[in-house]
Amino acid sequence: MLKNTFRKWWDLRLPIALLGLAVTAAWGVRQTQGAAVFEVYNWVTRPFHANGSGQEELISARTQELQAQVLELENQNQKLKELLGYVSAKKPAGIVAPIVGRSADHWWQQVTLGRGSNDGIKTDFTVMGPGGLVGRVVSVTPNTSLVLLVSDATSQLGVGITRSRHMGFMRGKGGNQAVMEFFENVPNVKPGDVVSTSSYSQLFPPGLPVGKVVSVDMNKTPAPEAVVEFSAPMSALEWAVVYPHSKQVEPKDSSSQSSAPSEGTQQQ
Repeated sequence: MLKNTFRKWWDLRLPIALLGLAVTAAWGVRQTQGAAVFEVYNWVTRPFHANGSGQEELISARTQELQAQVLELENQNQKLKELLGYVSAKKPAGIVAPIVGRSADHWWQQVTLGRGSNDGIKTDFTVMGPGGLVGRVVSVTPNTSLVLLVSDATSQLGVGITRSRHMGFMRGKGGNQAVMEFFENVPNVKPGDVVSTSSYSQLFPPGLPVGKVVSVDMNKTPAPEAVVEFSAPMSALEWAVVYPHSKQVEPKDSSSQSSAPSEGTQQQ
């Protein structure tokens, strides 16, 4: 009897207790605006959130990488279009070649092109860049060409002032500038004058743009000098155009060599 009475009492109280807990929980959620429930949810789902955040970071990084690659390709494409336009305006047609090698120790002295004898390039071919003369080919392999830059300190070539036709020879300074020494004692030259190759240049045809005069020293001895800034961006070359050399170097006898101005071992 007692056992049955206890069971009836428990069966009656249990639903009441559960109902009380439910009401208390509902009241607590309402009072805290569900903060506890959200905390439990966030704690349970935090591993999934972290993984999702990591995936978003990876996607964002990959997107930035692809955007940078697209921008670089667009810049390369624009430079190539400019070079192709430059080639189409020149006769004869040139060979467009990328610069694939440049030593930090010889930055202003030489560059290596990614075209060689298989593409028809030979030694002494003229190398041009956007803006003007770059140098000449001094050695060739089937797939590469070594170019001696006009900025090399040992490189010298015959040049002239386009406006006044006063002539001289130019030697590199190992940078983006060169020094032009005039044959005349009082040359007609001023800053801003355009400098191009002249008939005194043995290894280049005349009339190739070289640069412009930035300063003049009329008191320099033994002859007046001008500082010339190259029109081609020597420090940032990425592509070049190679042209066949049509002018042959004529052999000189001993008398003509003694009367000719000395232009160094790398005369161009």
